Amino acid sequence: MERTRLSADLRMRRHAAEFVRDVTARSQLPLDYSVASLRVVDFIVDGLRKSGRDRAAVGHVLFGLGVYAGEVLVRRAGAVWVEFDEGQRELFGRPVGVRMPDGRVWNPLGKVVKRFEAGERESLRTFYLQLHGRARPGLPGLSGLPAQPGSAEAGGTGRAGGAGGAGGTGRAGDRAGRGAGRGTGNGTGRGTGPGAGPEAVGPSDGL
Repeated sequence: MERTRLSADLRMRRHAAEFVRDVTARSQLPLDYSVASLRVVDFIVDGLRKSGRDRAAVGHVLFGLGVYAGEVLVRRAGAVWVEFDEGQRELFGRPVGVRMPDGRVWNPLGKVVKRFEAGERESLRTFYLQLHGRARPGLPGLSGLPAQPGSAEAGGTGRAGGAGGAGGTGRAGDRAGRGAGRGTGNGTGRGTGPGAGPEAVGPSDGL
């Protein structure tokens, strides 16, 4: 498992470095792995949309931008590149993504495609701000756990409603949503917690 993770991490970081080198050699775009540079990613994608070219024609650029956005999460938010398992590959349509310190896995490659398809309501900078700082104190080992698919529209699982309660499902869509679910098992009551749309899956708080 560790060998596979490192392989994905090294491979994608190399892709990011090559993409930045190629882009900056042709332009003065500030792709410096800062959070602010994600606005540049949105700007580039918007330019591709306005060019009238279809997704297939600009697929290699979208891939590079997605890798770059993922690398910003790695460098600035403590994420790591991971190989998706079979179920996650089917869910996301990608072989790799990033895992955040809170244990959830995300699909930045897909987020860039969403920006291309849907426009301004999908923002890479907002994507970063929604994910950063989600680490859960008291669960130091969680980031090493494999993420499990959530329910309903592939949403992430929310916080347990009570002790042993079932987590709520996240709101459909690519943005991190707020989940809600009624506790079952040993505890009762209604709980809320961070959910996620089709770009993320993660372990419940009960793990």
